[in-house]
Amino acid sequence: MAAQKNEKLSVERVAKLQRLSKTLGYQYNELSTLQHALTHRSVGAKNNERLEFLGDSLVNFMIADILFHQFSNLPEGDMSRVRAHLVKGDTLAVIGREYKLSDYLVLGPGELKSGGFRRDSIIADAVEAIIASVYEDGGLDECRALVNRFYKARLEVLDPKKVGKDPKTRLQEWLQSHNQPLPEYSIISVNGAAHAQEFTVSCFVEKLNTKFEATASNRRKAEQKAAELALDSLAKV
Repeated sequence: MAAQKNEKLSVERVAKLQRLSKTLGYQYNELSTLQHALTHRSVGAKNNERLEFLGDSLVNFMIADILFHQFSNLPEGDMSRVRAHLVKGDTLAVIGREYKLSDYLVLGPGELKSGGFRRDSIIADAVEAIIASVYEDGGLDECRALVNRFYKARLEVLDPKKVGKDPKTRLQEWLQSHNQPLPEYSIISVNGAAHAQEFTVSCFVEKLNTKFEATASNRRKAEQKAAELALDSLAKV
């Protein structure tokens, strides 16, 4: 049955999928399942949306299970925050790029022309679909092993107190835990046309008696960057 399904693919495509299969560390019984996981909805009715749906649930469950056992004292709220960070689209897209999934995606003509193979959302969806494809092809244990490979390096350096928290939140928590006044943010300047403004802000930290300045396309991003600079300096104190 597997051979019959794989015969529908060109020799070149089979060879390409076999290379990806090897990179993923899983030998598919039916390469057509992997092909399905890589096929974007722009191609037609037989696409990876249903696999993406299943993969989303699987990765959420498996990451929750890993966090539950790896961090036995981590409260439920913190586990939810860390899981959300690990399974969000941005993280999945980074994983997809690490495995060079852009080279294997199957896209319709419109998406090809618009550079869809570079789009984070499409790459992230493909990662979820691949997770589901391994589950469908090889079962739960093989799927769990794949998720562990995807996240092994991240989990080894994971600091649950920081991950998923933006710099402003971390800076505020650090100052509060050291009985220090909260930071003061001020807009220094706003430059550029309305559609392409640049905001420069300062973040004053009394403990360091220093203003940290940063520029970004909006006020929130600039404040986050300034807070990150402050955190870097506090880490050296």
